[in-house]
Amino acid sequence: MLEIEALRYQFPGGDSGNMQFDLSVSAGEVLSLIGPSGSGKTTLLNLIGGFLKPDSGRIHVDGEAIEQLPPGQRPVTIVFQQHNLFPHLDLYTNVALGVNPSLKLSTEQNQCISDALDSLGLTGLEKRKPGELSGGQQQRIALARALVRERKVLLLDEAFAALGPALREELIGLVKTLVQHKKIAALLVSHQPRDALIASDRTAFVSDGRIIALQPTRQLLENPDLVEVRNYLGSL
Repeated sequence: MLEIEALRYQFPGGDSGNMQFDLSVSAGEVLSLIGPSGSGKTTLLNLIGGFLKPDSGRIHVDGEAIEQLPPGQRPVTIVFQQHNLFPHLDLYTNVALGVNPSLKLSTEQNQCISDALDSLGLTGLEKRKPGELSGGQQQRIALARALVRERKVLLLDEAFAALGPALREELIGLVKTLVQHKKIAALLVSHQPRDALIASDRTAFVSDGRIIALQPTRQLLENPDLVEVRNYLGSL
């Protein structure tokens, strides 16, 4: 589904070193990315999303190269820790903007929105404003807006960091189920190793702009071979 080959990027000035990524994510898989702050996890998501332009390399989704496409034309959607909801619009409208910014929706599109809200436990809250909802409910709106876009790749950049442990685990489990059902390829960036245990059969460890380990999650976290991984886990 998502294939990244020799993707290179260097920040202007070269102060952050030369980054290079090689990675593949299957349809229906949530692959977690962990590693120290500044190691390149968010940079990789920005390269996939089109917010940064790689110096070289390839990004393929279902065999089609997307690295030259502008962000809006890529089959990619992203959810951040800051959910970027419009506070003056109700829940339904916030989600509908993910389908069509003009809000001119077909019957099928309205049904898609209703289905997404139902799958995330938001039915009955459609007319409420974001300020009337809990943090967990607001993040569910952001997830619903991402899912209704029907993109093949879902990027989650610390999307659950502001939530308490129980709610975070609930939403990660829900996302995993939806990703499997919709056959999406998903990447989850988190500083919480337990998030990777819940979400992912495989986890990649990023260090100094490289993926230096890609292993079954439990093996990587419980029996790390690399000193970089041991040092990272020992500092938590």
